[in-house]
Amino acid sequence: MQFHQPNVDFFVPDGTAPEEALARTTHLCVSAHQDDIEIMAYHGVAACFGRKDRWFTGVVATNGAGSPRSGIYGDYSDEEMQKVRVIEQRKAAYVGDYACQLQLGFTSGQVKNATETAVVADLVQIFRAARPEVVYLHNLADKHDTHVSVALRAIAALRAVAAESKPRKVYGCEVWRDLDWLPDADKQALAVSERSNIAAALVGVFDSQVTGGKRYDLATAGRRLAHATYFASHGTDQESALNFAMDLTPLVENPGLPIADYVLGFVDRFREEVAAKFRTFGSEPRP
Repeated sequence: MQFHQPNVDFFVPDGTAPEEALARTTHLCVSAHQDDIEIMAYHGVAACFGRKDRWFTGVVATNGAGSPRSGIYGDYSDEEMQKVRVIEQRKAAYVGDYACQLQLGFTSGQVKNATETAVVADLVQIFRAARPEVVYLHNLADKHDTHVSVALRAIAALRAVAAESKPRKVYGCEVWRDLDWLPDADKQALAVSERSNIAAALVGVFDSQVTGGKRYDLATAGRRLAHATYFASHGTDQESALNFAMDLTPLVENPGLPIADYVLGFVDRFREEVAAKFRTFGSEPRP
């Protein structure tokens, strides 16, 4: 496979040949940054962990140059930080028993440029080789510009290979904006209760972020617990941890479906759900 960036990192934890490692993939995540995968797609990691019939592959689009840093990392240059983050992502792939981990090395500017074709071309190669059954992307209502941009490039790539390989499910997952606001009928509730030790370790290996000023380890575990507890108001908890996702499968199954209209449909249904309560119970206090 020929990629566009000279600093691509293709890591296979168990030493299998890269092409074979990628071909065994059943679950695949495309993320913007190092550590996004472990926050947004643990559902896929857990589904594959320790299995020989299911394999998880991670793809990181950007090089991690602009990440915040403090403490022992406070004086690191962008170049030094990129090296740290590549190593941390490799550690996560090893801990999570991934089939393989690809880091494509694009800048955030390249990813956010809608006319940049190289990002989509690299992802097309990966999807053709992997043919995943389940794909995890950033949700398209995320507040991080790079996250949304990477998801859009991934959808373009999935649409490009749809005639050859079409996943049965494409999830848009939580990182910088959670999806608790989605109406329950639109929520994809992903159980992530299994192996809480592995879940914690996967986020914890990103020391440059956790001790560098962002407690993603605590925040991620807290959000998952909160989702599990607050998901159903009139029932006992069925899971100890949940991630929410929006279903992006229709955008791949129907390439002509306008992406913005589809995503804003979730917002419109949320607005209608709130409005309906006012109509039912009254928007003004009654004596």
